[in-house]
Amino acid sequence: MGDWLANNWTEVLGFATGAACVFLAARRNMWTFPVGIANNLVFIVLFFGAALYADLGLQIVYLLLGVTGWYGWSRHRAADDRALITRMPRRSILPLVLVAVVGTAIIALVLHSYTDSTTEIADAATTSVSLVAQYMLNRRWLENWFVWIAVDVAYVGLFLVKGLNITAALYLLFIGLCAWGLRGWLRARAEQARPPAAGVADRQPVAAGTTSV
Repeated sequence: MGDWLANNWTEVLGFATGAACVFLAARRNMWTFPVGIANNLVFIVLFFGAALYADLGLQIVYLLLGVTGWYGWSRHRAADDRALITRMPRRSILPLVLVAVVGTAIIALVLHSYTDSTTEIADAATTSVSLVAQYMLNRRWLENWFVWIAVDVAYVGLFLVKGLNITAALYLLFIGLCAWGLRGWLRARAEQARPPAAGVADRQPVAAGTTSV
């Protein structure tokens, strides 16, 4: 058991921190971001060893998005100190689809030209779409969960091909947690839309004058 843990510590630690991160996001808990940053650091080490360079770069970007998301969520909290939920504006759909497609093409070209990656298209697509999903999560858009579920399904296949069976199992768990998160966010959004009871009002976003977008 000790040898197994020594040989697979990155996957095990990535499993634990990744599951905790998604669980906290589903609960609209601010701690999802510091836990997520710890998860990014673990996966940087893991993906370097597996030659998943696009996903390694994705983790670095996640670090930056984690900081900005933490700040954004802290400014838009309900009375229970959890993040307020919003819906994705229709005008944002086409730009984000274009970002995902163009991002996939650029990353795949870079991987093909400058690395020894054998899964450049799958690596590039999951990387690009994950960035879109993280941006949507940072914006507290309910629809982020649909995107995460789709990309996690793709990741399960990619990690199985790469022999990262523990990480593939983690992403199977992610799919379940994302479905649970979607359900919870739908319920929270419905509660936010209800008029407050007499004498009870939701706390406004922390930063005075800001609006939920």
